Amino acid sequence: MSLLTVGTVAFDDIETPLGKADKIVGGACTYISLAASYFVDGINLVSVIGDDFPQDTLDLLASKGVNLEGLQVKHGEKSFFWAGRYHADMNSRDTLDTQLNVLADFDPVLPESYKTSDFVMLGNLTPDVQMRVIEQMETRPRLIAMDTMNFWMNIAMERLLEVLKKIDCLIINDEEARQLSGEHSLVKAANKILEMGPKYLVIKKGEHGALLFYDENIFFAPALPLAEVFDPTGAGDTFAGGFIGYLAKSGDLSFENMKRAVIFGSAMASFCVEKFGIERLTELTPLEIKQRVSKFVDLVNFDAQL
Repeated sequence: MSLLTVGTVAFDDIETPLGKADKIVGGACTYISLAASYFVDGINLVSVIGDDFPQDTLDLLASKGVNLEGLQVKHGEKSFFWAGRYHADMNSRDTLDTQLNVLADFDPVLPESYKTSDFVMLGNLTPDVQMRVIEQMETRPRLIAMDTMNFWMNIAMERLLEVLKKIDCLIINDEEARQLSGEHSLVKAANKILEMGPKYLVIKKGEHGALLFYDENIFFAPALPLAEVFDPTGAGDTFAGGFIGYLAKSGDLSFENMKRAVIFGSAMASFCVEKFGIERLTELTPLEIKQRVSKFVDLVNFDAQL
């Protein structure tokens, strides 16, 4: 089945306790698309870049089955850029620089072949851009998933709530869930958010795993304990790509299969943090993914006599 991915394709400067990487390829849509490419063919990417973006990365995406027809290239302009420094715990970071560049006036235009995509993953962009994508769809996708952040809750809450009514699955972290709902308890937060429109809610908790909510059902997936985390940048987007990529591959939207998708998303995110930027996602094999998923299964698989 076809998958539409929307978000940034960008450059990052990243500094962590384990090293520093300057002007490496990043962006939510890049991570989402690469992660999803290990599960599904026919990924339709929508984003914008300047003419400074490297052709070899575009060739890489194309080789992974990513359709770049919806990628706008603005000549004479620069791509989106973000710089950040992570603290010792790798969970908190300081933003050192943000340059919107081509993203400042981004108007997503969907090619005709994109408008009937079966699955949609809306990366973290303005609610207006996310709504613009939804409005261009000619047929209702089987699943529309979406990411957002605290910033949009602060400056565009009304518009964000309108978008939430149009989607099926929201993927956010625990801090964002608490702000969006006004509740500290994640269970209470989930109940309030599900009343806003989404059928499914995934709350990411970083190194503490992820929670999936649907109706009265709750599923918890652990994070894989890793000896070293080199770069957490893009882990959440990689999770989203693995999650929706697996769903698009299987075509099964049952709660049981959603649980599997959370595990596959978590597995892909665990690969992402092992190297800087997208490097680890460019070199994976199906066997590595299978073995990593098996480790997640082992974490939670046990026998108990009740």
